[in-house]
Amino acid sequence: MVSYFKTALLLAALTALFMGAGFLLAGQAGMLIALVIAAGMNLFAWWNSGATVLRYYKAREVPANHSLHRIVAELVARDGMPMPRVYLIDNPQPNAFATGRGPNNASVAATTGLLQLMNEREVAGVMAHELAHVKHRDTLIMTVTATVAGAISMLANFALFFGGGRNNQMGIIGVLAMMILAPLAAMLVQMAISRTREYEADRGGAEICGNPVWLADALEKLEVGSRRIDNHAAENNPATAHMFIINPLHTQKHDKLFSTHPNTANRVARLREMSGNTTASTVVTPAASHGPWSPGARSRPRPRSGRGSVPGAGSRRPGSR
Repeated sequence: MVSYFKTALLLAALTALFMGAGFLLAGQAGMLIALVIAAGMNLFAWWNSGATVLRYYKAREVPANHSLHRIVAELVARDGMPMPRVYLIDNPQPNAFATGRGPNNASVAATTGLLQLMNEREVAGVMAHELAHVKHRDTLIMTVTATVAGAISMLANFALFFGGGRNNQMGIIGVLAMMILAPLAAMLVQMAISRTREYEADRGGAEICGNPVWLADALEKLEVGSRRIDNHAAENNPATAHMFIINPLHTQKHDKLFSTHPNTANRVARLREMSGNTTASTVVTPAASHGPWSPGARSRPRPRSGRGSVPGAGSRRPGSR
């Protein structure tokens, strides 16, 4: 509840910033023009965002007999959600994301790197996190945020044209300051909203899979794996970074002001607190070629079944068809 209140407060702050910037720069005319154009652009992007992002990352939909599809289906059945489409991305960096306008037209995607690195319990934790994003309609929230932030940036671009008008409240110095500060402030609020939703999705994901430790262990592996392996597609399109469960870019080391994701250590600590286990994890991060979904995995001992509700977790070889 606190997380939802914080998100609503941040959205209200972003809206107030937009309204104030538009009025100071050009009165009602500039504000309305920027709002209409930015809203139209972002509405189009929202309507097509899911398919566009999946095409960009060359995601392929997996069949129902694929283990990733099975894990998602088991999680969905446990929570009573609509079944999303399940995609696999050929990318060595371990990561995952969700997209779509809402629960009835959602998609979840994981990279091949994630499947090679993790056992079924950890994969279930990651996919439960993404399903929590779908359940909470976070893609819609972030789209609204992007719309308002985009309108603010557009107002800043219009500042030179509207700045000299008789409705200008600030003068040329104020216009220049607004051109710099308004988009920066909008970006900070947008980042704060994104980080807030990540914490909430961690909590929701732990509830969906039934065991917070699964997601905590997965996040620790993801943190190490994402730092070691480049995601060139994400680096070429950093605007998609906020979609992933962990930052795919090599720019985040701490819970920084400009980060789209909270500190992984903070997220893990919260999850372990939920489980009642606050001790450090003993998870060992194997090399990608030795993950439980790689060739030869059948010959290694199966992990012991842990507390949770996903049937057969750790008992079948992921990736088998």
